[in-house]
Amino acid sequence: MRIAVLSDSHDHVPNLRRAVLRTNWEGAEMLIHCGDLISPFMLPYLEQFNGPAHVIYGNNAGDRHLIASRCAASAGPIAHHGDHGILVAASWRIAIEHYPNWARALAASGDFDLVCCGHSHVFQTQWLGRCLLLNPGELLGKDAPPTFALLDTADGSVRQISVGEQLLLDD
Repeated sequence: MRIAVLSDSHDHVPNLRRAVLRTNWEGAEMLIHCGDLISPFMLPYLEQFNGPAHVIYGNNAGDRHLIASRCAASAGPIAHHGDHGILVAASWRIAIEHYPNWARALAASGDFDLVCCGHSHVFQTQWLGRCLLLNPGELLGKDAPPTFALLDTADGSVRQISVGEQLLLDD
């Protein structure tokens, strides 16, 4: 299974749109957004993903009530987890946490196979025992080029993908 991991989009519509198009093109079957999506107007772009999407708030949560209520009211594929998320995909136990220090503690606990985080805007992968700690970097593109991560659960490999690598995906 391929899982796309995004974070820190901070209302940057063009980069989120490009990232979702790219995740679909790459054949991702699940999308995780590790926080700082911010505004509910970003949700329709996530709904364009071809599979289920999982979202948490982050420290720049925007309109929490509207984001949660729109996800709950939608028949779409977005699962809103609040401040933290836990799920299972392809037999991988996954935790979603915005803050890297809390994510590191979850990864070190031995309770998860994958812990995804954001907040630092820095791409990083690290194995802590049998758990992969993954920060996809920032989708915003403020401090670094906008990127996301693509995890293949078959072999645990992770690719950092630049949103600038469009392969003619823009219309």
